[in-house]
Amino acid sequence: MLIDTHCHLTDRRLKGDVPGVLARARDAGVIACICAASSVPDSRVAADLAAGHEGVFCMAGVHPHEAKAAGEDYLEHLAELARSPRNVAVGEIGLDYHYDLSPRRLQQEVFAAQLGLAGRLGKPVVVHTREALDDTLAILRQSSARPERVVFHSFTGEKRETRLVLDAGCWVSYSGIATFNTAGAIREAAATVPDDRIMVETDAPYLSPEPVRKMKTNEPANVAHVARCLARARGAEADEFAELTTANAASFFALDINV
Repeated sequence: MLIDTHCHLTDRRLKGDVPGVLARARDAGVIACICAASSVPDSRVAADLAAGHEGVFCMAGVHPHEAKAAGEDYLEHLAELARSPRNVAVGEIGLDYHYDLSPRRLQQEVFAAQLGLAGRLGKPVVVHTREALDDTLAILRQSSARPERVVFHSFTGEKRETRLVLDAGCWVSYSGIATFNTAGAIREAAATVPDDRIMVETDAPYLSPEPVRKMKTNEPANVAHVARCLARARGAEADEFAELTTANAASFFALDINV
């Protein structure tokens, strides 16, 4: 059994065939998917999908790319959505200095505000960070969010970055990037993560893993490839690692499922 802790079922490449996507995931042993969100409208669609499909949960959040379009009352809307029955986290939120699609100062303000919301609501946090780890950790330290309830999704840090995140008390989740032939340093770092702070994801429809990297549209079913690759990197049995990450995800997100 596996849980895809981060996918984008609201993306047009998946949204048109959610029943098929979920059926293929079940056939691959994926018992639950958590649908991430990037804006208030996207968070609403994610909530609707979760409400309409068994085994689907959702997040609510404003991605750093969308910070400039968040709107004045975005926190009120996110608070409402975060209280919906199938919502399990505030996310994905954070900083992205690679594309800078929103001004950095605004990214930081929106990130800090959403961390405050998560702290007030007692919700886990799903963080996106790209070329901004130091600022991300600094803002986290100043927030009311509890670090043990924060996960860095699709993590690509090598040993130094991994140690910084772990020392801060946070979790890490790995996507298909960790399976790439060029990702040896990421896998070496992943092997150092404690058993109780690691999860797996697809970030579908992005980042198809090896050996299906040529698949243009990634799907939650492919989280099995991510889990098998990381199990090998950690010297673990595939079934045992799957069981471990599933239990971790169920605990971290307080999922209402039997594992």
